[in-house]
Amino acid sequence: MYTTTNEEGILNNYAIDPQLYYAEYPTQEEQKKYLFQGAVAVLFITSVVLIALGVS
Repeated sequence: MYTTTNEEGILNNYAIDPQLYYAEYPTQEEQKKYLFQGAVAVLFITSVVLIALGVS
């Protein structure tokens, strides 16, 4: 951590900048996994809404 002291003795702490990196495009396997997760999420939300409408 980078620390400085001013004339009055007060410390100022500065965070260390994180190392930057570029995002990588997902592989075909990851894309299929994301598609499956999205389909499961849509089915879950649809079933919750339909159950809520049916109960009310």
